[in-house]
Amino acid sequence: MLTIAMPKGRIFEEAAALLREAGYKLPPEFDESRKLIIEVPEENMRFFLAKPMDVATYVEHGVADLGIAGKDVLLEEERDVYELIDLKISPCYLAVAGLPNTSIDEVAPKIATKYPSAASAYYRTKGEQVEIIKLNGSIELAPMIGLADRIVDIVSTGRTLKENGLVEYEKIVDITSRLIVNPVSYRMKDQEIGQLVSRLSEIISEKAV
Repeated sequence: MLTIAMPKGRIFEEAAALLREAGYKLPPEFDESRKLIIEVPEENMRFFLAKPMDVATYVEHGVADLGIAGKDVLLEEERDVYELIDLKISPCYLAVAGLPNTSIDEVAPKIATKYPSAASAYYRTKGEQVEIIKLNGSIELAPMIGLADRIVDIVSTGRTLKENGLVEYEKIVDITSRLIVNPVSYRMKDQEIGQLVSRLSEIISEKAV
């Protein structure tokens, strides 16, 4: 049985739709279930529902053969997993934002983010030293209350920034969801995984045309 770790929320919905388009018979209750483990015996699959940031951890430790994770998580976590294909779902991007018409503190600029590793790497490539402040949510609040000069966060439509009076300053990297695999599972279940990758790749290619 192939085990697949799936993130809850929008990525889950889009990934489930993609699997169905690829011919996998997922039951209707699959979308509505509150269970954390869902078995689909007719497809010889078992799904784990997890927080997006935890998916790569399950795959790295081998309790899930495969996972669907945003590129933002993979950049931040740097887990020992293989990235198989770009599923082209849940597009967004990582960006620098802040209050409009404000300059950054040149002596000790403070950057608030849920992605400290990715943010640090970005500023290192620019040759800039910054103080990273890790937050777990409501990142937009940081510049509004003077905690940080800028934030590094995911932008989808830009609506959240706008509603909180913030503007985007720099785009860092485009983000989509990727299919990842445990290195051992990749060797041990290569036939089943290869078939899944082939079926998904075909659908993704058709959508791109």
